[in-house]
Amino acid sequence: MSDSIGISLLGAGNVGSAVLDTLLADVERHNNLIGTKLKLNYVLVQDVDKHKKKSPNIHFTKDFEQIVNDPDTSIVVELIGGESPAKDYLSKLLKSGKHVVTANKDVMAKYGSELNDLAIQNNSSIKYEASVGGGIPIIGPLSRDLLANEISSISAIINGTTNYMLSLMLSEDVSYEDALEQAQKLGYAEPNPVNDVEGIDATYKLAILCGLAFHVDVDPSEIYSKGISNIELQDLKYADELGYSIKLLAKADLIGNRITCLVCPTLIPKSEPLSKVDGVLNAIQLKGNLVGQVVFEGPGAGASATSSAILGDVIDTAKNIHSSWKESSNSILNKIQINDIGDFQSRFYIRVNVIDEPGVLATIAGIMSEHSISIASVIQAASDPEKNTAQIVLITHDASQKNIDLALNTISKEKKVDKIFNLLPIVN
Repeated sequence: MSDSIGISLLGAGNVGSAVLDTLLADVERHNNLIGTKLKLNYVLVQDVDKHKKKSPNIHFTKDFEQIVNDPDTSIVVELIGGESPAKDYLSKLLKSGKHVVTANKDVMAKYGSELNDLAIQNNSSIKYEASVGGGIPIIGPLSRDLLANEISSISAIINGTTNYMLSLMLSEDVSYEDALEQAQKLGYAEPNPVNDVEGIDATYKLAILCGLAFHVDVDPSEIYSKGISNIELQDLKYADELGYSIKLLAKADLIGNRITCLVCPTLIPKSEPLSKVDGVLNAIQLKGNLVGQVVFEGPGAGASATSSAILGDVIDTAKNIHSSWKESSNSILNKIQINDIGDFQSRFYIRVNVIDEPGVLATIAGIMSEHSISIASVIQAASDPEKNTAQIVLITHDASQKNIDLALNTISKEKKVDKIFNLLPIVN
C-alpha cells in the first residue's frame, strides 16, 4: 500500500474542467472513501499557457509521453473524446500497466473488446461508466449486479439533445429548427449537431450496451440508424392525439443467437415508462430472465452528470489499487449476427400527403395488401383546399420493414400521392 495514488487527466474541456474542479474541491472526502490520498500529477492540454494563467498550481503538459511514462501515475482519465488520438492513447496507457477511466463512447463502441483484452493482458483495468447515459449508473450494474440474468431486451433513450428537442417541440409548439437553435443556445447541442440529431451518438452507446448485456461484440456500423431531422411538429401532435410519444429510441432484442438492433424515432405508448422521459433525461430499460423489467433513469447530458460517473470509476479503481484487489473482466464473446433491418417486425405510423379525390385511400390500401400489410386505422389529419390535397395518417398492423419499404416505394409512384412525409415504428 502506497501513501498516495497518482492520477493524471487527458483533456480539460467542459467535462475535464468539471472533473478537475471536483477532484480539487473534494480531496478529503475522496481520500476517506479510498483509504489513501489521491494525488493529481498531470493534466494534458493543447494550450499550456492559457490553462496555467487560470490554475498556476496544476502541472499542465501537452506531452502525452510525459504521462504514459510517469511511474507515479497509476490512473489516467481520458476526456479528449473522438477516435483519434484517443484510441492510440488508451492502448498505450493500458500496455504500460496504467488503469484507465474514459467517457469515450466512440472508442468503446468500436474497440471496447480490444481494449478490455489489453487491460487483462497487462494487469490493468478500463472503466467507462460515463460513456453511456451520463449520470445513470448502467455499465456497473450490467458488468456486476445483473450478471446472473440473461438479458433479452434493451430499450433506451440515450441522447439528451434529441430528447430535449422533441420534448420542446411539443410542449412549446415550435419547429425542429427552433428547437435545435434553443438546444444549441443552452449547450445541449454542438454547433455541428449531426452526431446527435442523426442518431450516431445513440448508435455508439447502443453498441456498448449490447456488448455488456448480450456478451457479444457489435460493430456500430451494423446497427440501423435514423435520426430526428425529418420529424415535424405535426408528427408529434398526431402521435400525441393517438396516445403516443415520439422518442429517439435505441432498441435491441436478442432472439436465439441473433440480434435485432436499431436506433430511430419511435412511437411509444403513453402507458410505457419511457414515454414520460422528457428534456435532457435519459432512461435505459432492460429485461432479464430473473429480475424482469428494470428501468434506469437520470441526467444523460451535462458536465456534472458525466463527471459524477467518471469520478465514481476513479474512486472504485483507486480503492482496488489500495487494497491490491485485481478486478476480473467479463470477456466478450465472438460476434453474433445482427438481423437485417428488413426483417424487423413492428406496427408502423405513416404520414402521407395525397390528392384529395375519391379512391386514393383504396389504392393505397390495395398496394399495402399486395405486400401483406393491413391497415389498422386511418386519420385524415389535414387538408389544403387550394392545392386540393389532404394529409392522412395510417397505422398498420404488424408488418416487416422490408414489406413496408416495398409498399411505400410503389405508393410514392402513384400520381395521386403527393409526398410520403414519415415512416416510424410503433413499440408494441
